Amino acid sequence: MSEQFGRDEQGGGMDALGRVAVLYGGTSAERQVSLHSGGRIHAALQSRGVDSILIDTEDGLISQLQTIKPDRVFLALHGGDGEDGTVQGVLEYMGIPYTGSGVKASALAMDKYRSKLIWQSIGLPTPEYQLVTGDVDIDDLPVPCFVKPNQEGSSIGMTRVNTRDQLADAIRKAADHGEQVLVERLIEGAEFTVAILNGNALPAIRLETDNVFYDYEAKYLSDGTRYYLPCGLSEDKERELQALALRAFNGIDCHGWGRVDVMQDGDGQFWLLEVNTIPGMTDHSLVPMAARASGLEFEDLVLDLLQASGQQENGTWKPGYTPRIEMVVTD
Repeated sequence: MSEQFGRDEQGGGMDALGRVAVLYGGTSAERQVSLHSGGRIHAALQSRGVDSILIDTEDGLISQLQTIKPDRVFLALHGGDGEDGTVQGVLEYMGIPYTGSGVKASALAMDKYRSKLIWQSIGLPTPEYQLVTGDVDIDDLPVPCFVKPNQEGSSIGMTRVNTRDQLADAIRKAADHGEQVLVERLIEGAEFTVAILNGNALPAIRLETDNVFYDYEAKYLSDGTRYYLPCGLSEDKERELQALALRAFNGIDCHGWGRVDVMQDGDGQFWLLEVNTIPGMTDHSLVPMAARASGLEFEDLVLDLLQASGQQENGTWKPGYTPRIEMVVTD
């Protein structure tokens, strides 16, 4: 393993990790993505000699943990109680170290409305928004806008609204995924994502799709989505974006790893959309893509995240360089 990434190259390192349970699947709307992520993570751990076992939380989490008795957990659950702090709370109660953010940060990141409240309180830019929990006068809502479930990921239940007469249907669609609906002013411009890994912002990725927006199909199914790395920003502007992403991530007390989604308007200003505390790890996913551009292969990325499990402070992983490679991925 490369010394660049701060890993222990001495023998017995994998044995020190003990038995690792990869939690995946679950019952959220993002189950299929989680199954894919968890399967890849499990295969990566096994390829490096880690004693890894898969646990589908749909089949009862606590009883499986009591039977298997893992030494630590790699969380590959997306959405629902796997990402909102519930499973994190169970693991803390059982005394099992786990990857990623803790209970409070997971709950805040999953709640887009409360994330925005915190960002505003510390002076970070986020688009104008309104939380809808029942009957609302649609004349009071910003248009054009995005309408989305307040506590859902992978763009599930999300609609771009261009005219006011589209609002009612969009709100009903989002409400199918939770009673709280977020209406957020549309920012026209480029879309970026910044992966965070153990206290470091990785190279930004610019996203383009021929769909109406970067929706579930564009994220996980389409072969036509375009990922630009390097992202096309000047070095100064990319550093500004990375710094903003880190402030947003740290502002809600996230740890370990995650991904921050950002828009840039026509004047060049960045606007925070959301933080994902357990990003996808599929073959279309963005965190592995950014890590690879920093010289970190998927198997090593997984090991770095696992070795930081249970830490309350940011780890010591630091990319040695950010190669300015021209890479346009269209898978």
